[in-house]
Amino acid sequence: QVQLEESGGGLVQPGGSLRLSCAASGFTLGDYGIGWFRQAPGKEREVVSCIERNVDSTYYPDSVKGRFTISGDSAKSTVYLQMNSLKPEDTGVYYCAADSRGCRVVAAGDERYIEVWGQGTLVTVSS
Repeated sequence: QVQLEESGGGLVQPGGSLRLSCAASGFTLGDYGIGWFRQAPGKEREVVSCIERNVDSTYYPDSVKGRFTISGDSAKSTVYLQMNSLKPEDTGVYYCAADSRGCRVVAAGDERYIEVWGQGTLVTVSS
């Protein structure tokens, strides 16, 4: 069974850091594009990063570029999202998602066409 499970969310002060983890099971990490999305209260889900199949190229929107870093550990079947210099507007539920067609599908952000989703982990940035 193909599954993703997120962890690492929590409460952090503005300017702080968190590292989220996305553990994959039932498939080979390198065969998929893996992305992170977030959904703030009352807003649509948006993609915040993606790491491409087997080549480790990455994608970030301008809103997080320079602050967030996505990386993968194939041996642990886990993808990480390191988030630094967090802002209150980074608050939301963070989801990881995977698609065998790669980041061209994941980064497009249309959740109807993305093959695998995790359940999400809550990140709250507040003083």
